[in-house]
Parts: sequence; structure tokens; C-alpha cells
Amino acid sequence: MRVLVLNPGSSSLKSSVIETSTIPVAGLNGILPAPPAASMAPLGQIDVDWGVDATAGGDPADDIRALVAEYEAAGISTASLGAVGYRVVHGGAIFRQPVRVTPEVIGQVTALRDLAPLHNGVAAATMTAGLAAIPRLPHVAVFDTAFHATLPEDAYRYPVPEQWYREWGMRRYGFHGMSVAWSAERAAALLARPVGELRTVVAHLGSGCSVTAVDGGRSVATSMGMTPLEGLMMGTRAGSIDPGIIFYLLRTGRLGTDELAEQLDHDSGLVGVSGRTSDVRELLKLEAAGDEPAALALQIFVRRAAECIAAAATSLPTLDAIVFTGGIGENAAGLRTRITGRLAAIGVAAVSDAAIAEDGLLSAGGSPAVLRIVAREDLVVAREAARIVGSGPG
Repeated sequence: MRVLVLNPGSSSLKSSVIETSTIPVAGLNGILPAPPAASMAPLGQIDVDWGVDATAGGDPADDIRALVAEYEAAGISTASLGAVGYRVVHGGAIFRQPVRVTPEVIGQVTALRDLAPLHNGVAAATMTAGLAAIPRLPHVAVFDTAFHATLPEDAYRYPVPEQWYREWGMRRYGFHGMSVAWSAERAAALLARPVGELRTVVAHLGSGCSVTAVDGGRSVATSMGMTPLEGLMMGTRAGSIDPGIIFYLLRTGRLGTDELAEQLDHDSGLVGVSGRTSDVRELLKLEAAGDEPAALALQIFVRRAAECIAAAATSLPTLDAIVFTGGIGENAAGLRTRITGRLAAIGVAAVSDAAIAEDGLLSAGGSPAVLRIVAREDLVVAREAARIVGSGPG
């Protein structure tokens, strides 16, 4: 089946057309094939830049129609498609599996936007536009949080009053689920190990960052929480900070609620510490030129990433592999070296800072293995959409 995948993010709409027959079928007990990345390349790929903040933009209907026309012009007609799949960041407690998109589903995704303000509203608008632009096809929503439905209670509960959890739903959900699922499968294939036997820590490092412990294909611990603000230092997000800071700023009137949320989401992290940019490529250039704030931003980023990887490893009986994925994880070889260099205490050998362009093993041997794997949420969305459509209506 050919699936049009729409991945609305906080600053862009990524789209691709995937032929699902090229995707290895997941299985816990068998050894998956590890085809070269080129064999799983999209039939077509088009991205739309929405600027710094997609939530400030307008209706994406025009962009969807333009994408469809561009694919048609490239010889990929809507008549050749079997489904449209969407990546949705937050499914809350409602969506623990992929579902067919309906107006009711879109309404429920919209209702969850306070939990992922940079993503869910945009996803709902994109699904509405997609249904209008290609009404004859089945549409399927796939949720990043769904992969973390296997978290044990001691991992998803916060140590707060019972009422907060029972009545208000305060719990950890986790994110980057599709990227983590793909990384765990791909690592098992590259290491010629069954997914069900492999214990992996996946570090998704990009504009958003998270670390997840995967035990036999199941998420057992993850750094992002009820919202994507918790955990590692990120491009523009603070990650975990002392909540007393927030109370202090509000009590003293230094910041209001909206301004505080804006600064924690958009003005913190790498850009906040460096005072310049969240682009790691630029920060590395500035660091090399002697810029102290840029160097400090990278030092904090490396420290926080290593701390979260080490913490995630405590949720596994053994640590077989560490995967670096996401834009930074895949491409910033020097930062991978710095991060692994801080993990000697848990038996990780520092990896070379040589850049590699393909999925593969970075460590020279020993345990745990360290791998670099390209994030392919599009393949997971396409595979899940095809599965839901193939199972019939409902």
C-alpha cells in the first residue's frame, strides 16, 4: 500500500509517500532484516516551512492542496494511494492505539492541545484540511504517546497527591514514541538480535529531546512527562528545572503565566543559555571561535543528555545498546563523543567523532553497542496506517 504521511510539527509540515512493502515487519522473537536505508526511501517527499511558530499561522488547507498538486505533477496520484497517515504528538489517556480520523477524533485531539500547545492544535487543523483535500481515502492518526502505554505505574506516576492523578490526570505520557519504536527495531536488526531480547536506551536529540529505556520492544522509562517540557535541555525548551523557580517568578510578579509559558517553551534551552541560537551547527562554530555562552550551552546540553541516558539505564536489567537519533543525535558526531565520554561509569566507551551518513554501529565493540540511526517516524506512521486500513472499518 502507498501511504501519504503528513507530519505537522511546531515549525513545518513534513510529508512523504511511503510504499509499505519496503518496511520490515516488526516482530519480537525473530531477527528482523536490516535493509539499507536507500531501499526504504520515500517515493516522494515535500516539506512546507511554517516559520518559527506554526501555531501563529493560518489554515493549512492551502498547503495540503498544494502538496497534493505537487505530488500529482511528480506522477504520484491520489488514485495510487491507499491511505493518509498523520503523526500526532499527544494522545493523552484517550488514544493508546492508532485510529481512523473522524470529526470526533479531531475534536478530542484539539481538546488535548493544552498538553502539547506547540503541536496538537496544528495536528488537528492538518487532519481537518487533509480530510477536505482527499475525502475518498481513509485517514489514520498515529500517536507518539501510544508507544509509552507500556510504562509501568512506578514510571508514569508522579509523587504528588492522589487527587492530582485520579481526578486531574497528572501523569507521565512520554513522546517521540514513533522515533523510539523505529530506533529499537532498527538497532535490533543492525545487531542481528531479536527485538524481544534487546535492552536499549534511545536518545532522540533534536529541537525536542528525550531519552527512553526500551526493554524487549516495550517502553519502560522515558524522560518527557505529561507535556514535552520535561527532561533534557532542548533547542528552545528548558527541560526539567526546579519548580520552585516557577512559583518564585509568579509570586514576585516578574512574569505572568502566559509569559512564563512562552519563555519556557520558546526562549530557553540552547537559545536561552547561548543568547544566540538553538542551531547546534552554529553553536559549534561559535564555540570554536571562543564564544563562552555558546560553549556553556553545549556543555549543559551534553551533561543533561548523559545524565538522562544513565538514569534510563537503571530501568533495564542490562544495557545492550544506546541509540542516537534525531537531527542532533544523527549529525552532531562531536556531541555524541562528548556524551558517551561522560558515561564510562556505566560501561560505555566513548565513540569516535567521525561523521557517518548511514545507520550503523559507532562503537568498536564490547557492551553496550552505540549506534547512529536516522529517525523514520514516517515509516512507522505508514505501517500503522496500512495496518488499520487493512483491518477493515472501525
